[in-house]
Amino acid sequence: MALYTLGINHHSAPLSIREQVAFHAERVQQALADLRRCKPIHEAAILSTCNRTEVYLATDVPEVASQWLAEYHRLERRQIEPYLYTYPERVAVRHAFRVASGLDSMVLGEPQILGQMKEAVRAAEEAGTLGTTLHKLFQQSFAVAKEVRSTTAIGANIVSMAAAAVRLAGRIFERIGEQRILFIGAGEMVELCARHFAAQQPKQVVIANRTIERGLALANRFGGSAIRLEELGERLAQFDIVVSCTASPLPIIGLGMVERAIRLRRHRPVFMVDLAVPRDIEPEVGEMDDVFLYTVDDLAQVVESGLESRQAAVVDAEAIIAERVEGFLRWLATRATVPIIRSLRDAADRARRHELEHALKLLAKGEDPAQVVEQLSHRLTNKFLHAPTQALTQAGGENDGLPAAVASLFRLHADPRPGD
Repeated sequence: MALYTLGINHHSAPLSIREQVAFHAERVQQALADLRRCKPIHEAAILSTCNRTEVYLATDVPEVASQWLAEYHRLERRQIEPYLYTYPERVAVRHAFRVASGLDSMVLGEPQILGQMKEAVRAAEEAGTLGTTLHKLFQQSFAVAKEVRSTTAIGANIVSMAAAAVRLAGRIFERIGEQRILFIGAGEMVELCARHFAAQQPKQVVIANRTIERGLALANRFGGSAIRLEELGERLAQFDIVVSCTASPLPIIGLGMVERAIRLRRHRPVFMVDLAVPRDIEPEVGEMDDVFLYTVDDLAQVVESGLESRQAAVVDAEAIIAERVEGFLRWLATRATVPIIRSLRDAADRARRHELEHALKLLAKGEDPAQVVEQLSHRLTNKFLHAPTQALTQAGGENDGLPAAVASLFRLHADPRPGD
């Protein structure tokens, strides 16, 4: 059983592909159960974010995972195969460490991925698909990420997606403080965006959410108000800036809704940011003259600012990761010997119990205890040495490495008089 990582990310696939294989948080456990039940997978964890969908696996047949991924999302395998990567053991370990450390993120060094990986681990634990190998992999990934962030400047001068959105809005509107802003959703990304935009003191902040209570809780932190998602159609025209990031499997803002809003606004421009994967806003909306629509991929160019100052830190981080990968692979190699060690101990214990039972019978018959103990020690010695002695005798000179292996196992010194 080996370790593999299968996935699609912002390096290998455009948003239009990534959104087709995204997993919603509430369905991850069900997906893991389906993967474990339908395929010969021993351990599995799913990491699904705006920028990546990855399946971490302990299996002997990694090929089945790509087929399962396509089938689960009702796609043909050929539709996603050009964008898929499958990393074997060493590369998979290095990849996990780089992801946790923020080195593989669209925003180099961003810290959110660490929390997302921990959520993936929690879901796998609850689904019962996180075994010893993956548990060790992720715990080591978190330790490496902590070391990288505490000993390098990888997290310095980060331009987040939220900050990038504010920068772009500033290109459209001279003063954000005069604009009305609508945030759709109440998750971590929307909260982060709301914090950045609120710092510009906009005229109005409104949170639209499926549950009004959660929307109100977030809105109160920024002096705003909340509405239900069902009110979007009638309220959309009131807002100059719209930022959306929900877990909806389908777009919640369609072309027709935006067209009506633009007419009501008398063609005053609207700045829209869609941070969701799958997308919350239909792509056709971006083709309208009075709408400036940006997706997570569109923000990539903006977040690259400040990247140069962190490139030196990448070299240091990669060195740390390379060293930790070797350590993990050494641990993994020892795991491969666990079954044979267990079998060896079981065989020895069976021999011990058998000889102990024989000795107890002799004692029960009144045999001399000293002789019984002496006989027990001889019988045990003979049983333990029978297999290696027989192997050496049968090998003769055909296996030159066997004598050295036995000498190493039993910590023996060569007899200087082999013929005596």
